[in-house]
Amino acid sequence: MIMGLLAGFFGGGTDAVLQRVGEVFFSIPLLLGGVLFLYQFPTNVDAPLIVQVSKVVFFLALLAWPNIARLMRSGVLQVKSADYVQAARALGARPSRIIFSHILPNSLAPVIVVATINLGVFIAIEATLSFLGIGLQPPAISWGIAISDASGLGLIRAAPFMLLFPSLFLSLTVLAFILLGDTVRDAFDPKLR
Repeated sequence: MIMGLLAGFFGGGTDAVLQRVGEVFFSIPLLLGGVLFLYQFPTNVDAPLIVQVSKVVFFLALLAWPNIARLMRSGVLQVKSADYVQAARALGARPSRIIFSHILPNSLAPVIVVATINLGVFIAIEATLSFLGIGLQPPAISWGIAISDASGLGLIRAAPFMLLFPSLFLSLTVLAFILLGDTVRDAFDPKLR
């Protein structure tokens, strides 16, 4: 959000540099980047849980920020030309006051909606990486590990619930975050009120 806010507000060279950096990260698919990153920096089985989780969170943050930055930039560019922002500039308000009092609150709603929807995507990607064996390791608890264990044991016919329940709950959680994002969008959209 900070990158998009700075790029949209200051424009010019700052905008060009931040957008080009964002495009470099935006060109790497999230799942493929996660596979490459976590394969290059494997987690030891003895590593503490905080190290495993931090690695997954770091790679997700590293590759997923350009989407939010672009959305924030477009919101800032839309709000920046509004009359109340121009009035604040005419009255001599500092740029920090304009950003935090006028631009940020009025351009934050779409970012909250997309971030809520992206939570479901991040959960699915973490489960996929754990299923492949390069995400969280077995002392940790993950739906991807549970699905991998159930499908690898060969108990699908004898105990199908071991595969069914983790898969079902993963799907329901991802769907719940997508629906939550849709509900948040409806709540923040002034056209629907």
